[in-house]
Amino acid sequence: MSASPILVNDIRAASRQLVRELGFLDKTIAGTDLSASGVHAVLEIGLNPGLTAKDLAAKLKLEKSTISRLLKSLENRGEIQQTRSDTDGRAFGLSLTDVGKETLEAIDRFGDDQVHGALSRIRGSNAQAVAETLAAYADALSPDQESNADTAHTYEIVEGYQTGMIGDVAALHARTHGPIIGMGPTFESVVSNAMAEFMPRIGNPVNNSWCVVENGEIIGSISIDGEDLGNNIAHLRWFILSERLRGLGLGKDLLLKALVHCDEHGFEEIHLWTLKGLDAARSLYERNGFELADEYVGDQWGKSVTEQMFIRRKP
Repeated sequence: MSASPILVNDIRAASRQLVRELGFLDKTIAGTDLSASGVHAVLEIGLNPGLTAKDLAAKLKLEKSTISRLLKSLENRGEIQQTRSDTDGRAFGLSLTDVGKETLEAIDRFGDDQVHGALSRIRGSNAQAVAETLAAYADALSPDQESNADTAHTYEIVEGYQTGMIGDVAALHARTHGPIIGMGPTFESVVSNAMAEFMPRIGNPVNNSWCVVENGEIIGSISIDGEDLGNNIAHLRWFILSERLRGLGLGKDLLLKALVHCDEHGFEEIHLWTLKGLDAARSLYERNGFELADEYVGDQWGKSVTEQMFIRRKP
């Protein structure tokens, strides 16, 4: 279905304004003295420690020579460091230095303030609708969207404990939520300890886990703990996906397996705890019957953050 010329023109005009308002025409951006490509590089490396230059070039859609100059500039500034891969001596993994982490925090604060300010001025809409519409439009602009959808079937979801699961899932959480929760060891340690307590119980009928595995590595996961909360309440835990799996429908598939398990075992309620600001996950929860039941500030992860509790009651 083709859009009307008027609608196309309106979207193009809004896109141009968006670029200008976000400051992409300025020499520097996001309250830093970095270029737009520098800011995006710091963000991607911070979200994906160990990212290679080749992977970064693909994410930023930049040529190899441009990426090389960009990384050299960031390295000279003390923002990043490159470490030779243990498995491939020709490749270098990228990570942020302490200086780079401070820059990332400043970028996040700037971006959060910008978004909060804009959303507060929108009338007749809501943050979730804005987030979903922008995400859908951005995905549709990508020429790789069709091929990405075609490869979704190549990822198999497996059931039960998988070798290396505790370490892989804890690392996924740390890399994905580190910018929100803090990049230190506390968060990853809490996740690891909780999983280490659960996994010896995973064989009990009311408990289970489902994972996406690639070359022996867990790159997506969800678990149901049917014992720790008691009172016929299931606990949905460690729901996480590698960033490169987003948009393939695997999150929905993992959640469905967990919900079917809970319904088959007759749980009256399913509880989960998450962090405020993970809007895509919240939307998925709410579309599947979860409702926000509580919100509070907690510091168990090593940094004060707003936590949210969602409940899904038996249909």
